[in-house]
Amino acid sequence: MRFLARAHQLPARFAAGAIILNSGLGKQDADKQTAAGLHGMAAGTYPFLEDMDPEEFTRLLSRAEIALGAALLIPVVPSMLAGAALTAFAGGLLGLYLKTPGLRQEGSLRPTPEGNAIAKDVWLLGIGAGLVIEELVSCPGRP
Repeated sequence: MRFLARAHQLPARFAAGAIILNSGLGKQDADKQTAAGLHGMAAGTYPFLEDMDPEEFTRLLSRAEIALGAALLIPVVPSMLAGAALTAFAGGLLGLYLKTPGLRQEGSLRPTPEGNAIAKDVWLLGIGAGLVIEELVSCPGRP
């Protein structure tokens, strides 16, 4: 595993990292109403989160986004690691999109106007998967 991102990976890593870091920083001081909204949407899709305190959930989500954003922005974090974390994060977002009623058009993957904000995060999945795939196929000794 390489411990320095390749130059051509940096624009995608920086774009995704900056957006995610900003999102995490914006959640640091979330009020109770914002925390309740974030938690409610997540718990509706992922029932294991139902018993979690909304403010604690938002605090942990903020920290996770800050850590992921920083990992993408720091070129010495291996692309395999940053890409795997980004892919998992994006998978969670797309799970919200797929499972939350009203975000998709009936019988379709196409978003409703309300679903556009989350559906567009598919680009994060593409960046993460691209980083992982590149590292897997470029490892010495692999066919």
